[in-house]
Amino acid sequence: MSQTESQHPPDNASRPWWRRIPLTLQIVIALVLAVILGIALGAGNPSPSNAALITNLAIPAELVLKALRALATPLILVAVLHTFMTATIPGTAGRRLALLLFTNTTVAILVGLLVANVLRPGTWGSLPKPQTTIANANLDPWGLIKDAVPEAVLAPLVSNNVIQLIVVALCFGIVLRGLKSEQIAQGKTGYQPIEDVIGILFEAVIRILNWVIALVPFAVFGIVAKTVAEKGFAPFISLAAFIVAVLVALVLQACYYLTRVKFNSWVNPWRFLAGGSDAFITAFSTSSSTVTMPITWEVLQTKVGLRESSASLGALVGANFNNDGTALYEAMSALYISQVIGQHLNLGQQLIVVLTSIFASVGAAGIPNAGLVTMTLVFTSVRLPTEYIALLVTVDWFLDRCRTAINVMGDMTVSAVLDGKKPRYEEE
Repeated sequence: MSQTESQHPPDNASRPWWRRIPLTLQIVIALVLAVILGIALGAGNPSPSNAALITNLAIPAELVLKALRALATPLILVAVLHTFMTATIPGTAGRRLALLLFTNTTVAILVGLLVANVLRPGTWGSLPKPQTTIANANLDPWGLIKDAVPEAVLAPLVSNNVIQLIVVALCFGIVLRGLKSEQIAQGKTGYQPIEDVIGILFEAVIRILNWVIALVPFAVFGIVAKTVAEKGFAPFISLAAFIVAVLVALVLQACYYLTRVKFNSWVNPWRFLAGGSDAFITAFSTSSSTVTMPITWEVLQTKVGLRESSASLGALVGANFNNDGTALYEAMSALYISQVIGQHLNLGQQLIVVLTSIFASVGAAGIPNAGLVTMTLVFTSVRLPTEYIALLVTVDWFLDRCRTAINVMGDMTVSAVLDGKKPRYEEE
């Protein structure tokens, strides 16, 4: 958003009537209409004369998924570069911050995989198996290392190879960050044009992503109507189990955060929850950690009582990296789909999911439904059919809100731990 646009936001009254309806409400309306149409077309026993119509209903979802796959790799690449170029992280605190973020994200993914393996929500229902199957290859560390180096710098963008993409993004990000630091120390500004270009590219990808997200209600309508018409309501039984499993995992992750706050900071967990209530509610209602960011930063200082430096590192810097709820959700989604279609991921493939989800969560921009984009990379890394993501879209509007609240809670936990075991008023 340009400075002019941020100062003068568009008037809602001048927008078309359909753009004034919140995206969540649009999706709910699409769900209701889709169920009605699916029932009218047979509800599991469709007429052969309607076969072509039912098949064509999936076209919007297919187009949205193609667009998401196309946006996934450039989003992660420019997001990582943008974060490396713009984040301001002091030395010792920066190392602690990096360790905390990595630990929290890894724990979130492991919690998600644990819950998915124990509850096995994908076994509560069934879906038709895809034409291709997942190769049950054993974990080959040397093979992963060899495959991590691309044949050409831009090859990962074409092949959607997420491991290679991460290597390229990290290499360029670290080098550009180092060059920027050297030039700042020398009083030079040669890095500024590169930083500006990366910032513009990042904003451009986000804007295109917003266009695609605006089409999600049409995708939901098509895929739900087609599924209800062909299979009735049986496939949605396992989706209910998936929602329960994700909520259980998110609650466990929240308990982990409160435990860290209890034993690694001076903040009382109840004060932490009460003080952060405004941020949690905002995150749930907007589905955006970016929109919630200034509120999170404010409540950490005024209601929780943290130092400004700690609040800034967790709420402003850490928020660019810390998307624990998104990482947990993407890992669980991969395991859930593998279960629901009867192609279970072995230990090696689940480790690949862990690695991919960690970096994909960095590329998950703080806007609604952005996790759907990076999810395509997680699925591709273990050769899961991405067309099943369309089914997850039908419940993502709700789970997105829940995991965004957990993302914000993770940011606040990082700030509390960085603040140490002595409150600021004892030093005044």
